[in-house]
Amino acid sequence: MLPLSIFGATALWSPYFALSLVILTVFYFLLTVKWRDRFEGSEPLKARERNYFIASMILLYIVKGSPMDLLGHILFSVHMAQMALLLLIVAPFMMIGIPNWMWRKVFAITPLAKFINVMTKPIVALLVFSLMFSLYHYPIVLDTVKLNVFLHAGFTLTIFISALFLWWPLINTLEGQPQLHGLKKIGYVILSALLITPACTLIIFVDVPVYETYMTGEAWLQAMALCVPAGTLASLPPSITGPQLFTSMPALYDQQLGGIIMKIMQELIYVVVIGKIFITWYRDEQKNADVITQREIDERKKREELYHIN
Repeated sequence: MLPLSIFGATALWSPYFALSLVILTVFYFLLTVKWRDRFEGSEPLKARERNYFIASMILLYIVKGSPMDLLGHILFSVHMAQMALLLLIVAPFMMIGIPNWMWRKVFAITPLAKFINVMTKPIVALLVFSLMFSLYHYPIVLDTVKLNVFLHAGFTLTIFISALFLWWPLINTLEGQPQLHGLKKIGYVILSALLITPACTLIIFVDVPVYETYMTGEAWLQAMALCVPAGTLASLPPSITGPQLFTSMPALYDQQLGGIIMKIMQELIYVVVIGKIFITWYRDEQKNADVITQREIDERKKREELYHIN
């Protein structure tokens, strides 16, 4: 098998993308720390917010800037791992990392606030995300998107935004914004898992390779142009015509593995989320029960005191 290094350091490590993330992170800290006092209603940056944002930037680079991105254009299974990390971890981490005072500034823009309020309604968010995920992995759509850099960037950004809408009802703590609570959150997560199951099932159980851009031929070389500089591609030996030179895994097995990876990663992430939701809900119920019990004890004491006085 040929090494990935033949595509060059730029394709492997995406230095320009890394630089853009560094600039974004510096800008984040300028807004939330150094320039924070310039914004009315701002609040000190919490350690939790800082840590989640930094984690989201690191994971975003791993998914879209490290050799994982290059490998994701060679192996469909790696592409699906990218999707799981991007949509189910990077998206919520980034949202948690943005302080509520910054979200309030976003919602102060009335047209944008109206659009977000519609798109983050639980049913709408679930349906839009599931539709975008399923549509993106429909063979004709994925093959078409991967042949055009602008389509690919636009579609990836759109599905990422739909993931932000999906997570908003679960993790937002902004006052005045609708929030799911307790068992409703668990039901929301379970329904989200069920809605993308058909797409994953079709990918897993189809008995032929369906993605041209992950097989031999011109389509694969065109798709590689999304992450490999044109000059590097042009300098490659004519014998390099398909992903089979970089892996021993047949295209069908790689395709089926991709569906399995996506579903397993989703289930593992959702189990963690549901566990956290359940623990929080249980603690709140216990706290409320203690408050109610104490209130009843206080009222009973007052009645007894009145009885003795009389």
